Amino acid sequence: MSSTNKFQYIVKNEDAGTPYKELVRNNFTFSSRLMTKLKQKNLVFINGKPIKMYLPANVGDIITVELPEEKSDFIPEPIDIYPVFEDSDLLIINKQPGYVVHPTKGHPLHTMANGIMKYMIDTNQNFKIRFINRLDMNTSGLLVIAKNSHSQDEFTKQMKENRVSKRYVAIVKGIIEQDSGTINAPLGRPDPERVERGVMEGGYPSVTHFKVLERYSKGYTLVELLLETGRTHQIRVHMSHIGYPVLGDHLYGGENPWLIERQALHARFLSFWHPVTGLFMEVEAPLPEDMQKTIEKLR
Repeated sequence: MSSTNKFQYIVKNEDAGTPYKELVRNNFTFSSRLMTKLKQKNLVFINGKPIKMYLPANVGDIITVELPEEKSDFIPEPIDIYPVFEDSDLLIINKQPGYVVHPTKGHPLHTMANGIMKYMIDTNQNFKIRFINRLDMNTSGLLVIAKNSHSQDEFTKQMKENRVSKRYVAIVKGIIEQDSGTINAPLGRPDPERVERGVMEGGYPSVTHFKVLERYSKGYTLVELLLETGRTHQIRVHMSHIGYPVLGDHLYGGENPWLIERQALHARFLSFWHPVTGLFMEVEAPLPEDMQKTIEKLR
């Protein structure tokens, strides 16, 4: 699968005489940073030939834009990658628990980025890995990677405009009586030296909606969660705050090693508009085995 992305536009009657640069800017939603790169690297072609962007357009001209080739240099490692959707602009995977998304000081290797580098080699691709969302190390589910800066910019814009819908599934401790509800509590970092987040005055506005899917007599609830904001540890802190910590979450009071060895939280569903084709898309990642087994034990 090649990831050289081409964008095309044919000059119409009403465009005659307009500078090519303006037509590129008006017909594609490229960021100004990307426009600068296109100009510097001569990646705008008219009828197949590189052209000065300030020249006036002629009717029938075919404007082709090629996105700059960029690549990541993480060390490839054999980590399983489970694609849920892939084309030349996006790669959406079902991340397994136990892996950090991106190399950090504490985890320089064995991350999803290293696994994707190996996957790229295996599938004969070459792109810069741009994570659009993040998942905690022990959270499983949908992880979105943009294969070019344009897709990343567009997708991030949709997230800011709240046009991307993200649904999670969690098993929590305790039986939630109400069928649904909303947690609106600002989140911050009580101690800058520590990783924990907490509900605090002056924190960032944070909203989580929950819906009960199933209640278990052993004292647990299966819930679906819809995020309106995407703060670090948001679901984990919010559920703990209302007295129903996520099962297996040792940081926020939900640990129970007999049932599951990690927090029982899975990013199951995502809907968005494709950053290039504009098509409305819905993707889903099935519940991982450890959560399915836990549900069977609780039933």
